[in-house]
Amino acid sequence: MTYALFAVGLYVLVKGADFLVGSATSIARRFGLPELIIGLTIVAFGTSLPEMFVSGLAAVRGNTDLAIGNVLGSNIANILLILGVAAVICPITVTRLTTWKEIPLSLLAALVLGILANDALVDGESASILSRADGLVLLCFVGIFMAYILSIAKSGNGQPAEAQSLEPGWKTGTKLLGGLVMLSLGGQWIVDGALAIGTLLGASQSLMGLTVVAIGTSLPELATSAVAAYRGNADIAVGNVVGSNILNIFWILGLSATIRPLPFQSGLNVDVEVCLAATALLFAFMFTGKRYSLNRAHGVVLLTLYVAYVTYLVVRG
Repeated sequence: MTYALFAVGLYVLVKGADFLVGSATSIARRFGLPELIIGLTIVAFGTSLPEMFVSGLAAVRGNTDLAIGNVLGSNIANILLILGVAAVICPITVTRLTTWKEIPLSLLAALVLGILANDALVDGESASILSRADGLVLLCFVGIFMAYILSIAKSGNGQPAEAQSLEPGWKTGTKLLGGLVMLSLGGQWIVDGALAIGTLLGASQSLMGLTVVAIGTSLPELATSAVAAYRGNADIAVGNVVGSNILNIFWILGLSATIRPLPFQSGLNVDVEVCLAATALLFAFMFTGKRYSLNRAHGVVLLTLYVAYVTYLVVRG
């Protein structure tokens, strides 16, 4: 039953996020917000909710390796897997603002995490931990990120979203409430199932978090970015992924560490480095070939690297 609930939990989690993103985006379009703002805020927050519920519950229950592994694995999957798939579907051209501001901020998020989590390396402590103080520092960056988004909105950057018919208010409210309930239930079932499957296979919590759980909680980003790329909405396709990566570290790990300090295993440094390298590669691709764009060749490279990374994780155990 636990294994069945894991599969059902993934579906419920993704569907719940879909309800929230759909209703929130509908409300945002009512006010004529630019596509870039929608991608970086509402869609990014909404598609990060699965990671928040899974990592938050894992932290509360003391499964800290699962909590951290889920966030790192999701960030790596977001760039290598999701943007790789999106670029293969259709070449993506992004704005100068995304290239020079959001992607470097995503790189900064991974760098800050690597510094805060490595007490043993930085301060010579006997053990490394993401403390409550570290969590509060990460949450402060969320405030900085939101201030930046507000500055974009005030400056008028980004094209306004196309007007479209909106659903009735009662229907939007029902979807919002239903989505929250589904996210809560789905998150619990995924955590329980991942721990059970890991025990059965002899896999560590970090491996389950970096692979199965990370890919499962990244499905909303995959669906959103793939559809956005197919429809030619590049700002949503890339803004969703980059915004989600920023929030996964600053918001989700910040909140999780504030709830309960998270011991950080030194082996996870490899995954932090992969996250940094993937983000740096995404930035470099903006200047390789057509400027400020991801082409199909870039997408193939990203997907190949993700397969290699997952293979390494399985071998590492």
